[in-house]
Amino acid sequence: MTIPDSWDHTYDVVVIGSGGAGFATALGAIDEGLSVLLIEGSAKWGGSTAMSGGGMWLPNNPLMRRAGLRDSREEALTYLEATVGVTGRATSRERKEAFVDGVDDFVTTAEKHGMVFARATDYPDYYPELPGGKIGRSLEVEPLNSRIAGAWWKTSNAPAAMPVKTDDVWLLGRAWSTLGGFARGARLVLRVLGGLVRGHRLAGIGAGLATAFLRAVVIDGHAPLWLGSPLEELIVDDDGRVAGVRVTRDGRPVTVAATRGVMLAAGGFDHNTEWRRRFHGIDGAPSGNPANLGGAIELAEKAGAAVELMDDAWWGASVAATPGHVPAFIVGERSLPYSIIVDARGDRFANESESYVDLGHHMLEHDKDGTYWMIADARHARRYLRTFALDPRNNKAMREAGILAKAPTLDELAGRIGVGPDRLRATVERFNGFARCGVDGDFGRGNSAYDRYYGDPTVRPNPCLGPLEKGPFTAFKVVIGDLGTKGGVLTDPDGRALREDGTVIDGLYAAGNNSASVMGRTYPGPGSTIGPAVVFGLRAARRMARG
Repeated sequence: MTIPDSWDHTYDVVVIGSGGAGFATALGAIDEGLSVLLIEGSAKWGGSTAMSGGGMWLPNNPLMRRAGLRDSREEALTYLEATVGVTGRATSRERKEAFVDGVDDFVTTAEKHGMVFARATDYPDYYPELPGGKIGRSLEVEPLNSRIAGAWWKTSNAPAAMPVKTDDVWLLGRAWSTLGGFARGARLVLRVLGGLVRGHRLAGIGAGLATAFLRAVVIDGHAPLWLGSPLEELIVDDDGRVAGVRVTRDGRPVTVAATRGVMLAAGGFDHNTEWRRRFHGIDGAPSGNPANLGGAIELAEKAGAAVELMDDAWWGASVAATPGHVPAFIVGERSLPYSIIVDARGDRFANESESYVDLGHHMLEHDKDGTYWMIADARHARRYLRTFALDPRNNKAMREAGILAKAPTLDELAGRIGVGPDRLRATVERFNGFARCGVDGDFGRGNSAYDRYYGDPTVRPNPCLGPLEKGPFTAFKVVIGDLGTKGGVLTDPDGRALREDGTVIDGLYAAGNNSASVMGRTYPGPGSTIGPAVVFGLRAARRMARG
C-alpha cells in the first residue's frame, strides 16, 4: 500500500499486540512523553502473558540489591554465555549485554508508574550449578485487585483471578505432604479471604502482571487500546521506512501513522498448524494464546525483515488435551517422587525433572512422532496437587479419550496403554533401585538444585525419586507441548528490525515472541520469555524517543 494522502489516525508509536512486550513498549513511550496506540488483533487483551506464570527472569535487578543479595552484570553475562552461548545473530554478545543492561531501566520505570514487584526468592536459575548461576533472579508483580481493570476485565485473556505467587506454586504442589506446603496453602487461603473481605478480586502471576500493565498504560497512562483490530499491512514509504499500519476495525480498513515507529509484539506462531509442520515437523500442542498465528512475522518478512530460530519453541511436556481444553503444560509434577515418564516402548529417555525446554528437546530428539506416558503410583496422586487432574469431569473425559488410564497393577496398566508389560516392569524396577539409593544412574534426576526445587524434601535420600510400588497406578498421555514459539524477526539491541544484510528497517521494531529470542535454544531461568520481552520493549521505546 502506498502512503495515503491522509491518515485516519496519527500517533508517535503504534504497538501491535497487548502482551508483556507490547505493554512495556507502550509504558516506555508514555514515560518519554510520546503518544501511543495499542492495537490487539483478537477480542482479548493480555496475550500469552496474561495466561502465563507471570515471572520475569531479570538478573542483577534492583530488588536483589535492595535485599542485599549478590549479583552483577558480569555474573549474569557469564551465565548467559554458559547457557545460551552464540547460536545465531539473535544471541550475539551485544544483544545479551543489551538485555542485562536494560533490566534496571525496566524495573525502575515500571515502579515509577505504579507497578509493584516481588522476588521469587526460592526459584533457582534452570542451570544454577553453571558459572554465574543464582537463585532468586525472577520477579513478578504483587497480587493486586483486578477490579481496577473495570470493564476491561471481561475481555482479559487471563483464565482466572487468583492471588497466587510463583513461590506458592512449588509449595502448593505438596500441600498435603509437607508442613511447608500446608502452611503455604493456608497462607494463600488467608490471602484470598483477606481480598474478599476488602471487596477485592486479587490476581497474581500472569493475570496480575497483565492487569498491572493495563492500569499503568491504559487506565493511568490514557493510552487507547483497540481490540478486535487485526493488522493487515505495514505501510512503507518510498525510502523503505515503515510509516504506519493498516488494520481492520469495526469491519472497515483504518490507517494509522506512526511517526516514531511500529512495534510488532503480537506473539509467535504457536497456533499456526501449517507453519508448525513446516518449521517444526509437528502439529504442535501449544498452551499459549490461541491468537498467535504468525501474521505479524509474515508481514515483517514482506517488509524485508530477516527471521531466525523459526525451527524452535519454548518446548516442554504437556498432558494431552481433550476436545475444548488446552494441553496442560506440566512443570512441578514431573519432579515429584513416585513418577516417571516413558516412551511408547516403556523406557525412560531423559531426566524428568530437568528444565522443560530441555525435556521438550529430548522428546523431539528421541521420538518426534511417538507416544509418551507419565506413570505414577498411588502416592503421587494422594500426596501431591496435580494441576492437570483437578477437574473430575475432565478426568472422566481423559479416560474416555484414552489420555488417562488406571489399573491396580503395572502389568494391567501396561496393557491398557499398549506398552509391553515386561518392558515397563523392567524400567520401573531399575528406577526403583535408583530411588532407594538416591542416585539416578541413568539421567541424574535430582542432581541439580533446579530439579530439587519441585521435589519433596520428606522423601529421602533424593527428593525427586520415589519408587513406584503402591497401586493403583495411573498413566497420563504426554505430548510435546510448548509455551510459544521462539522464532521471529531478527532485531538489534534496541529492538529494531534487521534485514538479512544487517541493515535496519527504519520505523519497524519487534519484541517478545514476535522476535527471535536472545535466549537462543535454551531457557536460562524462570521467566526467560517475559523478561527479555519487557526489557527489549522498553529499550525500543527509548530508541524511538531518540528518533
